[in-house]
Amino acid sequence: METLPTRLTGIILLEPHSFGDERGLFFESWNARDFDEKTDQSVTFVQDNHSGSKKAVLRGLHYQLPPHPQGKLVRVVVGAIFDVAVDIRRSSPTFCSWFGVELSAANRRQLWIPPGFAHGFLALSDWAEVLYKTTDYYAPELDRSIRWDDPEIGIEWPIEGEPILSDKDAGAPYLGEAEVFA
Repeated sequence: METLPTRLTGIILLEPHSFGDERGLFFESWNARDFDEKTDQSVTFVQDNHSGSKKAVLRGLHYQLPPHPQGKLVRVVVGAIFDVAVDIRRSSPTFCSWFGVELSAANRRQLWIPPGFAHGFLALSDWAEVLYKTTDYYAPELDRSIRWDDPEIGIEWPIEGEPILSDKDAGAPYLGEAEVFA
C-alpha cells in the first residue's frame, strides 16, 4: 500500500498494491500492520457499511459527534464516486476546507477520513457500491449532517444539474448552524 498526500492533515489517500495477470487480480484491501506503519496511526474498526447508489445520488455531508465520532476508511467495489471530506474541527487551521477525489472499482484507491471530518460522496457511474469501515458504532443521537452545497465550504462537485438527495440531506443545516468539533 502506498499513501498519497492530500492538502488536509489527517486525510490520507491509500493506493493498494494490485497484482494482476490473465486470470484477474488480487490486492489486500485492509492490512492493520501496513496501515499503522504507513500512516503512523493505529485504528480499530468495529463496523462495515455497504452503500449502493445510482448515478447523481449525493450522500452527505455526514459525521458523528463525540463521544462516539467515527473515522472511516472508504472504498468503491462497483462503479465510481467523487468522495469528499470536510474539516469540521473549529480549532483546526484548515477548518471548513475540503478534499475530494475519485474513488472507483478500477483505481482501487481508498480514503481514510479520521474523526473531526464530515464525509459525503456523489455517484459518478450508473451504479456505485461503496464499502466503508468505521471506528465506532452508529449512534443515531449523535448523527449530524451539513448541507452539500454550503457556499462557505464551496465544494466543487462534478455534477451537471441537481443531485438526487435524501430528505435528511436536503434539509441539512449550513456549517454556520451545525454542531461541529471543538
